[in-house]
Amino acid sequence: MMDADLATSMVEDNVRIASRPSALRITDMRVAEITGAPFQSALLKIYTNQGIVGLGEVRDGASATYALMLKSRLLGENPCDIDRLFRRIKQFGGHGRQGGGVSAIEIALWDLAGKAYGVPIYQMLGGKFRDRVRMYCDTDASVPSGTETGRRLKQRMDLGFTFLKMDLGLMQVVDTPGSVVAPSGSLEGYRTHPGWGAGKTLEDRRARHAVYDIHNVRHPFTGLAFTEKGLDTLEQYIHEVREVIGYEVPLAIDHVGHISLQSGIRLARRIEKYAPAWLEDVIPWQYTDQYRQLQQATTVPICTGEDIYLKEGFEPLLKAGISVIHPDLLTSGGILETKKIGDMAQDHGVAMAIHMAESPIACMAAAHVAVATENFMALEYHSVEVDWWDDIVNGLPKPLVKDGFITVPDKPGLGVDDVVDEVISQHLQEGVEGIWQPTEQWDHEYSWDRTWS
Repeated sequence: MMDADLATSMVEDNVRIASRPSALRITDMRVAEITGAPFQSALLKIYTNQGIVGLGEVRDGASATYALMLKSRLLGENPCDIDRLFRRIKQFGGHGRQGGGVSAIEIALWDLAGKAYGVPIYQMLGGKFRDRVRMYCDTDASVPSGTETGRRLKQRMDLGFTFLKMDLGLMQVVDTPGSVVAPSGSLEGYRTHPGWGAGKTLEDRRARHAVYDIHNVRHPFTGLAFTEKGLDTLEQYIHEVREVIGYEVPLAIDHVGHISLQSGIRLARRIEKYAPAWLEDVIPWQYTDQYRQLQQATTVPICTGEDIYLKEGFEPLLKAGISVIHPDLLTSGGILETKKIGDMAQDHGVAMAIHMAESPIACMAAAHVAVATENFMALEYHSVEVDWWDDIVNGLPKPLVKDGFITVPDKPGLGVDDVVDEVISQHLQEGVEGIWQPTEQWDHEYSWDRTWS
């Protein structure tokens, strides 16, 4: 029989650690705020007493403050206690971008645990169902021509992508007279995105707030509806796309616009013959009963989920009969929560696609979940035209997305060695003057956080 001390020594020799994982402690948290890839997000580093650094990312369009405000609640803790720490901080997350801080931290904790024990995250989730992750290539339909959009999609196919997505909705017909019923003057605001940054003057801020308020009106209250002419135009648009790309590759549909449930049903029925992979976010995800009506009214698979925080938010939609769930790890609660969401969806016979419009850090977090979740369908890729996206990090294959797939490396944690400071320093958000700046102002932030007595 092998001596117990010898057996312990052999195990520890195969664990790549600076000291012992049980002695690992969080010492600092810092961010680097970038833009233009095409997202705006905050990359996150959690530092430890053993020199191991965990990488995370706050969701595109969200504030780094969502993560930094939680720093004092993590200092001195062992990052390997992922679930315990997640339960401590998850009350500070929320739907949409408000889930970005908690999710970024959760991902960084997994990265630290994987690095401390020398294993990939997917192995800690239970191992692989697949070796490669299928990417779906998102392509905005910014030109008012289905043929031109089809050509752009065909270029993605030529790069090896076997799953595609495009926009189809309000923005394709908003400038065509007689296509949209709308209260007088209300369409102008939808032509303008709220954009990034706070603005430099009071007038700038007011303009941003006004645009935000327009985009914040939920679909049933906008008064917007497609006319028959508008539906004819949208049907012709997707017809032209399919004429170019054919029918062998799945084509998902997004960005329908802030239209009513009834217009969503009418559009879905019009495009059934073009076999869309799914129709996404037709109405706010909170309207579970309306999603039930929408799915029952069409054979097009109905999809939502990128703005839902925690698995509890998905359960009513699964019970309502939705066909595809679509979490974003940087909102849903991170790696383990998304794995739980996927498994819960599988119990309902529902597939999981994953939304992702961020850097290779978030991409790799999603990829680990994808290989470890059986009902995974495809992972979004939104940076095919950003030539510096791969250069944000080092330690991964280049290109990371090859022939429409990612092969997750057999490396500890996320598999990322580090971020490349020279690259991200060239793409900082407006008003940001440096990266990984000290954050001592968050070290002692404290409140009695318990939500019950």
